[in-house]
Amino acid sequence: MREIVLDTETTGLEAHGGDRVVEIGCVEMVNRILTGNVFHVYINPERPMPAEAFAVHGLSTEFLSDKRKFIEVADEFIEFIQDDTLVIHNAAFDIGFLNAELERAGRPVIARDRVVDTLALARRKHPGGGNRLDDLMNRYGIDSSRRVKHGALLDAELLAEVYGELLGGRQASLIGLVEEVAEAPRLLVATASAARIRPVPLPSRLGAAEAEAHAAFVAGLGDKAIWLSYAGADPVARDKAAG
Repeated sequence: MREIVLDTETTGLEAHGGDRVVEIGCVEMVNRILTGNVFHVYINPERPMPAEAFAVHGLSTEFLSDKRKFIEVADEFIEFIQDDTLVIHNAAFDIGFLNAELERAGRPVIARDRVVDTLALARRKHPGGGNRLDDLMNRYGIDSSRRVKHGALLDAELLAEVYGELLGGRQASLIGLVEEVAEAPRLLVATASAARIRPVPLPSRLGAAEAEAHAAFVAGLGDKAIWLSYAGADPVARDKAAG
């Protein structure tokens, strides 16, 4: 199962009010494990950077002036994310901006039903608590010392760790060994049925003295002992207990 954890940086808050995407960071996960495959690009927004946005991510007008425009990176971005699930924190914000850029570039937009919003997951798991990315990193003990300013690639990497914790931490990585959570029971059944059956059972390691002692113990339990209904009960023990 391939998932893409994604984050963006922008010039502001209004996707259809003149603000633009200036950075995209994506990290690939397969079966909930980071593969090291990433997509990262800075983008020329074709407009000045407001001071408020610069204070958040530190990307200046000058720094972005020689970077490619979104229409020049659109196909690379689409090729990387393919049709796989996108994992995003506060997804409505990022998807709103990305779809606005894709529309301007004449490319297909991203369907909302392929997006996992970790903010929604966090609110269900921690109702009433702080659920910003910083809050979740603190809650789960994830090192955020590198996060001096917002950065799309770094935030995507940190979000991948948070996502794993939201799904159950280490247990999630074990479940991820099968393509879908629902496949786990079938995997266990298939493994059990594939085990070889010993053609000749091994002889019992219990001697006569142990068998007699066990029979005497069962006989003292009375005729309503649960042991008597056990499928593998010793027939000698059953007879002694009954008679």
